[in-house]
Amino acid sequence: MSKSLRLKLILIMLLLILLLMSVVGVFLIRGVQNFYTDSFYDQMRTVFSDENMASALRESAGEPDAVKRLESIVEAYSGLLGIDAGSRNYYILDGTTGKCLATSALDDSGSLDMTPNILTALAGSEGSEGSPNSRYMDVAVPVSGDEGSYIIYIRDNKHTVQTLNSELLKIILEALAIGIVVSAALSIILSRTMLQPIRSMTKAAEKMAGGDFSAKIDVQSDDEIGILSDTFNDMAGRLEQNLEDLRMSEQMRREFVANVSHELRTPITSIKSYAETLAENDDIPPEMRKDFLRVIQNESTRMTKIVQDLLELSRFDSGHTKFEFERFNLEQSVRDVCAALAPSAKEHGHTINLELEWQLPEIIGDSSRIEQVLMNLISNAIKYTPDGGTIDVSSGHSGDEVWVKVQDSGVGIPKEDLDRVFDRFYRVDKARSRESGGTGLGLSIAQEIVSRHGGRIELESEPGKGTTATVILKIEGPENG
Repeated sequence: MSKSLRLKLILIMLLLILLLMSVVGVFLIRGVQNFYTDSFYDQMRTVFSDENMASALRESAGEPDAVKRLESIVEAYSGLLGIDAGSRNYYILDGTTGKCLATSALDDSGSLDMTPNILTALAGSEGSEGSPNSRYMDVAVPVSGDEGSYIIYIRDNKHTVQTLNSELLKIILEALAIGIVVSAALSIILSRTMLQPIRSMTKAAEKMAGGDFSAKIDVQSDDEIGILSDTFNDMAGRLEQNLEDLRMSEQMRREFVANVSHELRTPITSIKSYAETLAENDDIPPEMRKDFLRVIQNESTRMTKIVQDLLELSRFDSGHTKFEFERFNLEQSVRDVCAALAPSAKEHGHTINLELEWQLPEIIGDSSRIEQVLMNLISNAIKYTPDGGTIDVSSGHSGDEVWVKVQDSGVGIPKEDLDRVFDRFYRVDKARSRESGGTGLGLSIAQEIVSRHGGRIELESEPGKGTTATVILKIEGPENG
C-alpha cells in the first residue's frame, strides 16, 4: 500500500508539472504570436497613414518611371516598415493584374499567391486583415496615378516569431525536465512525511478490526494529518462507547424479553390452572365457579393490558404513533380525570384535593394523550398510598409553560430507584404492583407522551412521606408540532 501511494503521489506531481508547463507554454507561444501580429499591423497602419508618405506615393504613381520612384520611397521608409530581406519584404504590384514589378526579396521568383489582402487591394481598398494562426502576415495598399495603378504589398513570413517560439519551447522543455526532477524528489519526501501517520492509522485500524479500540495515534501537528489523527482517535473512542452501548442494549433487550415473558406467563398460568380445574371438576360449587371465572377474566384483562401497552410502546419506538395537536382547556382535562378516578379513590378511603390556578391558559397538545398521562399518575398515587391517604392535584403556569402536580402521602420511592421508575417493566415493589394490576409500563408510556409534547416529568420522593410527580408542558406545544 505504501509503495502504491508513494507512486501515486509522484505521478500526480509529475502530471501537475506537465500540465502546468503545457499551459504556460501554450499561453506564452500564443501570446508571442498575438503580440507579433498586433505589432505588425499597428506598425503598418502607422507608417501608411503618414500623410507625407501617402502624398509621395500618389505623386510617384503619376510619373513615367513610377515603379522605380515607388520603390525608392518604400526603401526610404524601410526602417519604419521593418523591412528585412530574411523575413519581411516589400513588393510593388501592378494594380490591375497583381503582377510583381519590384521586390526586396532576394530569392523571389517574381510571382505571388493572390492573398485575400491583395485581392482587396485590386478591388481598390486597403487589405490589412490577418490572423495570428496564419503562416504569414501581409498588408496591401493600392496607389493610383496618371500613369497607372499600383499596389504596395508588405509580407512577413513569421520567421522571427517562429524562431522566438522555438527558443521559448526549448526553454519550456528544459524547465519541464528540471521541474520533473524536483517534483519527483519532493514527492518522495512528501510521501514519507504523509505515510508515517497513515501507517500508524492502518495498524490502529487493524487492531480495531480485531476488537481492540485502545490503540491511539500520536501525531503532534496542526495540519490535516493531525486533524485526521485526532478524528481517528475520537472515532475509536466513539466506537468503543457505541460497542459498550450495544452490549448494554443487548442486555436490556434480554431483560425486556425476560420481563415480557414473565409478565405474560403469570396470567397465562393462572388462566390455564383455573380453566383446567373447571374442565376437570363438574361438581364445583356455583359460587366457587364464579370466583374462578372472575379470576380468569381479570387475568385475561391484565394480559390484554400488557399487550396493548407493549403495542403502544412499539408504535412510539417506530414513530408510527400520531398525535392530534390542537388548543384545548387543560383545566377541564384535569377536572375530568379527577372526576373519573374519584370512585377508585373513594374505595381506598382517599381524599383528592384539587387546587387549580384561576384562568389557567389553554395549551396546544393532544388532549386525550395528556389525560392518559394524568390518569396514570393519579392512578399510581391511589395505588401506592395506604388507605385513607391524601392526594393533592394542583396546576398553574409560569412563563411559556404550564404544570400539573400530583402529590400523594404514599409509601414513596427509594432514592436508588428514582432514576429507573421510567424504565419499562421496572417496579419498586414488584409484588404490590402485580397485586394492584400494574404492568410496569405506565410511566414509560407517560414519559414518551410528554416528551413528544416537548415537555418533561419531574419526580420527587422520600420513602414513607410520599411522592410528587410534576408534568411540565409548553403552552404553545412542541416546536415541531
